[in-house]
Amino acid sequence: MRIRDPKTSGLDLLSLGECMVRLSPRGRQRIEFATEFEAWVGGGEYNVAYAVARTGLRAGWVSRLPENPVAAMIRQHAQGGGLDLSHVVWVPSDGVGRVDRVGLNFTEVGIGVRGAVTMYDRGHSAASRMKPGDLDWKAVFAGGVRWFHTGGIFSALSPSTAEVALESLRAASEAGAVTSYDLNFRSKLWSAKDAQAATQKLVPHIRVLIGNEEDFIKVLGMKIEGVKEDFKGLEVESYKAMVREVARKFPHVEAVGTTLREVVSGTVNHWSAILYHEGKFYESRKYEGLEIEDRVGGGDGFAAGVVYGLLSGKSPQEAVEWGAAHGALAQSTRGDTSMVTLEEIDHVVKGGSARIKR
Repeated sequence: MRIRDPKTSGLDLLSLGECMVRLSPRGRQRIEFATEFEAWVGGGEYNVAYAVARTGLRAGWVSRLPENPVAAMIRQHAQGGGLDLSHVVWVPSDGVGRVDRVGLNFTEVGIGVRGAVTMYDRGHSAASRMKPGDLDWKAVFAGGVRWFHTGGIFSALSPSTAEVALESLRAASEAGAVTSYDLNFRSKLWSAKDAQAATQKLVPHIRVLIGNEEDFIKVLGMKIEGVKEDFKGLEVESYKAMVREVARKFPHVEAVGTTLREVVSGTVNHWSAILYHEGKFYESRKYEGLEIEDRVGGGDGFAAGVVYGLLSGKSPQEAVEWGAAHGALAQSTRGDTSMVTLEEIDHVVKGGSARIKR
Protein backbone atom coordinates (compact mmCIF):
# COMPACT_ATOMS: atom_id res chain seq x y z
CA MET A 1 0.00 0.00 0.00
CA ARG A 2 1.49 3.29 -1.10
CA ILE A 3 0.99 6.05 1.46
CA ARG A 4 2.23 9.59 0.89
CA ASP A 5 5.21 10.86 2.84
CA PRO A 6 4.01 12.99 5.77
CA LYS A 7 6.57 15.63 4.83
CA THR A 8 4.69 16.30 1.56
CA SER A 9 1.25 16.43 3.17
CA GLY A 10 -0.59 18.99 5.26
CA LEU A 11 -2.96 16.39 6.75
CA ASP A 12 -2.54 12.75 7.62
CA LEU A 13 -6.30 12.13 7.45
CA LEU A 14 -9.31 13.99 6.12
CA SER A 15 -12.83 12.67 6.77
CA LEU A 16 -16.16 13.64 5.18
CA GLY A 17 -19.47 13.10 6.96
CA GLU A 18 -22.23 14.36 9.22
CA CYS A 19 -21.88 15.05 12.93
CA MET A 20 -24.94 15.14 15.19
CA VAL A 21 -25.72 15.86 18.80
CA ARG A 22 -26.69 12.67 20.61
CA LEU A 23 -29.13 12.81 23.53
CA SER A 24 -29.10 9.82 25.88
CA PRO A 25 -31.16 9.33 29.05
CA ARG A 26 -28.98 9.29 32.15
CA GLY A 27 -27.91 5.85 33.25
CA ARG A 28 -29.73 3.25 31.17
CA GLN A 29 -33.18 4.83 31.32
CA ARG A 30 -35.78 4.70 28.52
CA ILE A 31 -36.29 7.72 26.27
CA GLU A 32 -40.01 8.01 26.97
CA PHE A 33 -39.50 8.09 30.74
CA ALA A 34 -36.36 10.25 30.82
CA THR A 35 -36.31 13.50 32.76
CA GLU A 36 -32.66 14.27 31.94
CA PHE A 37 -30.51 13.67 28.85
CA GLU A 38 -26.74 13.58 28.42
CA ALA A 39 -25.55 15.45 25.32
CA TRP A 40 -22.75 13.94 23.25
CA VAL A 41 -21.24 14.94 19.90
CA GLY A 42 -20.72 12.22 17.30
CA GLY A 43 -21.20 10.79 13.83
CA GLY A 44 -19.67 7.82 11.99
CA GLU A 45 -17.11 9.56 9.80
CA TYR A 46 -16.54 12.33 12.37
CA ASN A 47 -15.72 9.77 15.06
CA VAL A 48 -12.89 8.33 12.95
CA ALA A 49 -11.31 11.73 12.34
CA TYR A 50 -11.65 12.75 15.99
CA ALA A 51 -10.01 9.53 17.21
CA VAL A 52 -7.12 9.85 14.75
CA ALA A 53 -6.56 13.45 15.86
CA ARG A 54 -6.34 12.28 19.48
CA THR A 55 -3.41 10.03 18.52
CA GLY A 56 -1.43 13.11 17.58
CA LEU A 57 -1.73 12.75 13.82
CA ARG A 58 -2.95 15.71 11.78
CA ALA A 59 -6.61 15.09 11.05
CA GLY A 60 -9.36 17.18 9.50
CA TRP A 61 -13.11 16.86 9.04
CA VAL A 62 -15.37 18.16 6.25
CA SER A 63 -19.11 18.78 6.49
CA ARG A 64 -21.81 21.46 6.32
CA LEU A 65 -23.11 23.18 9.47
CA PRO A 66 -25.41 26.07 10.36
CA GLU A 67 -24.20 29.04 12.36
CA ASN A 68 -26.03 28.36 15.63
CA PRO A 69 -25.20 27.34 19.23
CA VAL A 70 -25.87 23.62 18.63
CA ALA A 71 -23.36 23.54 15.79
CA ALA A 72 -21.01 25.50 18.05
CA MET A 73 -21.04 22.46 20.39
CA ILE A 74 -19.66 20.40 17.52
CA ARG A 75 -17.08 23.03 16.63
CA GLN A 76 -15.79 23.28 20.19
CA HIS A 77 -15.67 19.50 20.59
CA ALA A 78 -13.77 19.11 17.30
CA GLN A 79 -11.29 21.87 18.08
CA GLY A 80 -10.77 20.46 21.57
CA GLY A 81 -9.68 17.20 19.96
CA GLY A 82 -7.33 18.97 17.54
CA LEU A 83 -9.41 18.55 14.37
CA ASP A 84 -8.81 20.85 11.41
CA LEU A 85 -12.16 22.42 10.37
CA SER A 86 -10.88 24.76 7.67
CA HIS A 87 -12.94 23.06 4.94
CA VAL A 88 -16.27 22.91 6.80
CA VAL A 89 -19.03 24.77 4.93
CA TRP A 90 -20.83 27.14 7.32
CA VAL A 91 -24.29 28.43 6.35
CA PRO A 92 -26.72 30.88 8.00
CA SER A 93 -29.30 29.45 10.39
CA ASP A 94 -32.97 30.17 9.72
CA GLY A 95 -33.58 30.26 13.48
CA VAL A 96 -36.18 27.47 13.56
CA GLY A 97 -34.54 24.49 11.82
CA ARG A 98 -36.77 24.22 8.75
CA VAL A 99 -33.60 23.59 6.75
CA ASP A 100 -29.88 23.35 7.54
CA ARG A 101 -30.31 22.18 11.11
CA VAL A 102 -28.01 20.00 13.22
CA GLY A 103 -29.34 16.45 13.32
CA LEU A 104 -30.23 14.87 16.66
CA ASN A 105 -29.77 11.26 17.67
CA PHE A 106 -31.66 9.83 20.66
CA THR A 107 -29.89 6.74 21.99
CA GLU A 108 -30.80 4.38 24.79
CA VAL A 109 -27.81 2.52 26.22
CA GLY A 110 -28.86 -1.13 26.57
CA ILE A 111 -28.37 -3.54 29.46
CA GLY A 112 -28.99 -7.26 29.90
CA VAL A 113 -31.48 -8.62 27.39
CA ARG A 114 -32.44 -5.07 26.32
CA GLY A 115 -30.18 -3.90 23.53
CA ALA A 116 -29.20 -0.34 22.68
CA VAL A 117 -31.72 1.62 20.62
CA THR A 118 -31.17 4.62 18.34
CA MET A 119 -33.88 7.01 17.16
CA TYR A 120 -32.92 9.62 14.57
CA ASP A 121 -34.22 13.18 14.35
CA ARG A 122 -31.90 14.23 11.55
CA GLY A 123 -34.17 15.21 8.63
CA HIS A 124 -33.33 18.41 6.69
CA SER A 125 -29.89 18.61 8.32
CA ALA A 126 -27.24 20.88 6.86
CA ALA A 127 -25.00 17.94 5.97
CA SER A 128 -27.80 16.18 4.09
CA ARG A 129 -28.10 19.25 1.84
CA MET A 130 -24.49 19.09 0.64
CA LYS A 131 -24.28 18.91 -3.13
CA PRO A 132 -21.55 18.59 -5.77
CA GLY A 133 -19.73 21.87 -6.26
CA ASP A 134 -20.08 23.02 -2.65
CA LEU A 135 -16.35 22.42 -2.25
CA ASP A 136 -13.44 22.73 -4.63
CA TRP A 137 -12.02 19.28 -3.94
CA LYS A 138 -8.91 19.86 -6.03
CA ALA A 139 -8.10 22.82 -3.79
CA VAL A 140 -8.90 20.75 -0.68
CA PHE A 141 -6.40 18.06 -1.67
CA ALA A 142 -3.83 20.50 -3.04
CA GLY A 143 -2.35 20.87 0.43
CA GLY A 144 -1.60 17.15 0.54
CA VAL A 145 -3.75 14.53 2.25
CA ARG A 146 -2.35 11.08 3.00
CA TRP A 147 -5.66 9.33 3.75
CA PHE A 148 -9.28 10.23 2.91
CA HIS A 149 -12.20 8.59 4.71
CA THR A 150 -15.95 8.66 4.26
CA GLY A 151 -18.76 6.15 4.47
CA GLY A 152 -22.23 4.80 3.93
CA ILE A 153 -23.93 6.92 6.58
CA PHE A 154 -23.02 10.13 4.77
CA SER A 155 -23.89 8.65 1.37
CA ALA A 156 -27.31 7.58 2.66
CA LEU A 157 -28.39 11.04 3.84
CA SER A 158 -29.70 12.14 0.44
CA PRO A 159 -29.17 11.57 -3.30
CA SER A 160 -26.93 14.64 -3.39
CA THR A 161 -24.64 13.42 -0.56
CA ALA A 162 -24.06 10.19 -2.48
CA GLU A 163 -22.95 12.37 -5.39
CA VAL A 164 -20.67 14.38 -3.08
CA ALA A 165 -19.14 11.12 -1.81
CA LEU A 166 -18.37 10.15 -5.41
CA GLU A 167 -16.99 13.60 -6.21
CA SER A 168 -14.71 13.58 -3.15
CA LEU A 169 -13.47 9.99 -3.55
CA ARG A 170 -12.63 10.60 -7.18
CA ALA A 171 -10.66 13.74 -6.30
CA ALA A 172 -8.89 11.99 -3.42
CA SER A 173 -7.83 9.13 -5.68
CA GLU A 174 -6.53 11.53 -8.32
CA ALA A 175 -4.56 13.37 -5.61
CA GLY A 176 -2.85 10.15 -4.49
CA ALA A 177 -4.55 9.74 -1.12
CA VAL A 178 -5.44 6.32 0.26
CA THR A 179 -9.24 6.18 0.22
CA SER A 180 -11.26 4.27 2.81
CA TYR A 181 -15.01 3.75 3.05
CA ASP A 182 -16.99 2.32 5.94
CA LEU A 183 -20.03 0.59 4.42
CA ASN A 184 -22.02 1.26 7.64
CA PHE A 185 -25.49 0.17 6.43
CA ARG A 186 -28.35 1.93 8.22
CA SER A 187 -31.77 0.53 7.33
CA LYS A 188 -33.45 3.65 8.77
CA LEU A 189 -31.69 5.79 6.15
CA TRP A 190 -32.02 3.73 2.97
CA SER A 191 -32.84 0.32 1.53
CA ALA A 192 -30.31 -2.34 0.54
CA LYS A 193 -31.31 -1.79 -3.10
CA ASP A 194 -30.55 1.95 -2.94
CA ALA A 195 -27.33 1.32 -1.00
CA GLN A 196 -26.07 -1.12 -3.62
CA ALA A 197 -26.94 1.18 -6.52
CA ALA A 198 -25.06 4.11 -4.97
CA THR A 199 -22.07 2.11 -3.74
CA GLN A 200 -21.42 0.48 -7.12
CA LYS A 201 -20.44 3.92 -8.41
CA LEU A 202 -18.14 4.57 -5.44
CA VAL A 203 -16.21 1.30 -5.21
CA PRO A 204 -13.88 1.97 -8.17
CA HIS A 205 -12.40 4.87 -6.19
CA ILE A 206 -12.04 3.03 -2.85
CA ARG A 207 -8.85 1.26 -1.76
CA VAL A 208 -9.85 0.22 1.77
CA LEU A 209 -13.28 -1.17 2.67
CA ILE A 210 -14.53 -1.42 6.24
CA GLY A 211 -17.70 -3.15 7.38
CA ASN A 212 -19.26 -6.03 9.24
CA GLU A 213 -20.97 -9.06 7.74
CA GLU A 214 -24.35 -7.32 7.45
CA ASP A 215 -22.75 -4.34 5.68
CA PHE A 216 -21.22 -6.52 2.97
CA ILE A 217 -24.47 -8.39 2.45
CA LYS A 218 -26.75 -5.33 2.33
CA VAL A 219 -24.44 -2.79 0.65
CA LEU A 220 -22.37 -4.91 -1.75
CA GLY A 221 -24.82 -7.77 -2.25
CA MET A 222 -22.28 -10.37 -1.13
CA LYS A 223 -23.17 -13.86 0.10
CA ILE A 224 -21.81 -15.44 3.28
CA GLU A 225 -22.27 -19.16 3.75
CA GLY A 226 -23.82 -20.11 7.09
CA VAL A 227 -24.86 -16.62 8.13
CA LYS A 228 -28.02 -16.54 10.26
CA GLU A 229 -30.69 -13.91 10.44
CA ASP A 230 -29.34 -12.69 13.79
CA PHE A 231 -25.72 -12.92 12.53
CA LYS A 232 -24.77 -15.13 15.49
CA GLY A 233 -22.27 -17.97 15.28
CA LEU A 234 -20.74 -16.82 12.00
CA GLU A 235 -17.73 -18.97 11.16
CA VAL A 236 -14.62 -16.88 10.53
CA GLU A 237 -13.72 -19.01 7.52
CA SER A 238 -17.08 -18.20 5.92
CA TYR A 239 -16.38 -14.51 6.38
CA LYS A 240 -12.90 -14.91 4.89
CA ALA A 241 -14.37 -16.65 1.84
CA MET A 242 -16.65 -13.66 1.33
CA VAL A 243 -13.72 -11.23 1.60
CA ARG A 244 -11.79 -13.23 -1.00
CA GLU A 245 -14.78 -12.83 -3.30
CA VAL A 246 -14.74 -9.07 -2.66
CA ALA A 247 -11.05 -9.00 -3.58
CA ARG A 248 -11.72 -11.01 -6.74
CA LYS A 249 -14.60 -8.75 -7.77
CA PHE A 250 -12.76 -5.52 -6.91
CA PRO A 251 -9.04 -6.22 -7.49
CA HIS A 252 -8.07 -2.59 -6.83
CA VAL A 253 -9.20 -2.88 -3.18
CA GLU A 254 -6.02 -3.33 -1.15
CA ALA A 255 -7.48 -3.92 2.31
CA VAL A 256 -10.73 -4.99 3.94
CA GLY A 257 -11.31 -4.59 7.67
CA THR A 258 -14.12 -5.79 9.87
CA THR A 259 -15.08 -6.25 13.48
CA LEU A 260 -16.54 -9.56 14.61
CA ARG A 261 -19.07 -8.95 17.35
CA GLU A 262 -21.23 -11.58 19.04
CA VAL A 263 -23.79 -10.08 21.39
CA VAL A 264 -24.13 -11.97 24.67
CA SER A 265 -26.13 -9.18 26.31
CA GLY A 266 -26.50 -5.42 26.16
CA THR A 267 -23.40 -5.10 28.33
CA VAL A 268 -21.29 -8.13 27.34
CA ASN A 269 -20.04 -8.91 23.82
CA HIS A 270 -17.39 -11.16 22.31
CA TRP A 271 -15.20 -8.86 20.21
CA SER A 272 -12.37 -9.28 17.70
CA ALA A 273 -11.33 -8.05 14.25
CA ILE A 274 -9.89 -9.21 10.94
CA LEU A 275 -7.85 -7.29 8.38
CA TYR A 276 -7.35 -8.54 4.83
CA HIS A 277 -4.30 -6.72 3.50
CA GLU A 278 -2.78 -7.28 0.07
CA GLY A 279 -3.82 -10.92 -0.18
CA LYS A 280 -3.33 -12.06 3.43
CA PHE A 281 -5.55 -12.24 6.51
CA TYR A 282 -4.53 -10.90 9.90
CA GLU A 283 -6.61 -11.60 13.03
CA SER A 284 -6.61 -9.68 16.28
CA ARG A 285 -6.72 -11.24 19.71
CA LYS A 286 -10.20 -12.20 20.87
CA TYR A 287 -11.79 -10.16 23.64
CA GLU A 288 -14.10 -12.77 25.14
CA GLY A 289 -16.82 -11.40 27.40
CA LEU A 290 -15.91 -7.77 26.74
CA GLU A 291 -17.78 -5.61 29.24
CA ILE A 292 -19.35 -2.62 27.53
CA GLU A 293 -20.38 0.75 28.89
CA ASP A 294 -21.64 2.04 25.52
CA ARG A 295 -21.31 0.08 22.29
CA VAL A 296 -21.93 3.02 19.93
CA GLY A 297 -18.72 4.00 18.15
CA GLY A 298 -16.89 0.69 18.56
CA GLY A 299 -16.64 0.13 14.82
CA ASP A 300 -15.43 3.69 14.27
CA GLY A 301 -12.81 3.08 16.95
CA PHE A 302 -11.64 -0.01 15.07
CA ALA A 303 -11.40 1.94 11.80
CA ALA A 304 -9.46 4.75 13.47
CA GLY A 305 -7.02 2.30 15.06
CA VAL A 306 -6.32 0.59 11.74
CA VAL A 307 -5.87 3.92 9.94
CA TYR A 308 -3.52 5.15 12.66
CA GLY A 309 -1.54 1.92 12.50
CA LEU A 310 -1.05 1.96 8.73
CA LEU A 311 -0.30 5.70 8.62
CA SER A 312 2.28 5.20 11.38
CA GLY A 313 4.12 2.47 9.46
CA LYS A 314 2.94 -0.44 11.57
CA SER A 315 2.56 -3.90 10.06
CA PRO A 316 -0.92 -5.18 9.08
CA GLN A 317 -0.89 -7.46 12.14
CA GLU A 318 -0.08 -4.53 14.41
CA ALA A 319 -2.70 -2.38 12.68
CA VAL A 320 -5.52 -4.88 13.26
CA GLU A 321 -4.45 -5.29 16.90
CA TRP A 322 -4.50 -1.53 17.39
CA GLY A 323 -7.88 -1.32 15.69
CA ALA A 324 -9.45 -4.03 17.85
CA ALA A 325 -7.92 -2.65 21.05
CA HIS A 326 -9.02 0.88 20.31
CA GLY A 327 -12.55 -0.28 19.46
CA ALA A 328 -12.72 -2.25 22.71
CA LEU A 329 -11.50 0.72 24.75
CA ALA A 330 -13.85 3.14 22.97
CA GLN A 331 -16.78 1.05 24.22
CA SER A 332 -15.65 1.48 27.83
CA THR A 333 -16.86 5.10 27.99
CA ARG A 334 -20.15 6.87 27.26
CA GLY A 335 -20.70 8.77 24.03
CA ASP A 336 -19.72 8.04 20.43
CA THR A 337 -16.24 9.54 20.24
CA SER A 338 -12.93 8.23 21.52
CA MET A 339 -11.65 9.19 24.97
CA VAL A 340 -8.71 6.84 24.56
CA THR A 341 -4.98 7.61 24.68
CA LEU A 342 -2.15 6.00 22.72
CA GLU A 343 -0.67 4.79 25.99
CA GLU A 344 -3.90 2.94 26.85
CA ILE A 345 -4.12 1.29 23.41
CA ASP A 346 -0.49 0.21 23.59
CA HIS A 347 -1.07 -1.21 27.09
CA VAL A 348 -4.03 -3.33 25.92
CA VAL A 349 -2.30 -4.47 22.71
CA LYS A 350 0.61 -5.74 24.83
CA GLY A 351 -1.78 -7.71 27.03
CA GLY A 352 -1.80 -5.34 29.97
CA SER A 353 -4.37 -5.83 32.72
CA ALA A 354 -7.08 -3.50 34.00
CA ARG A 355 -5.47 -3.22 37.44
CA ILE A 356 -5.82 0.19 39.03
CA LYS A 357 -3.03 2.65 38.31
CA ARG A 358 -1.86 4.66 41.33
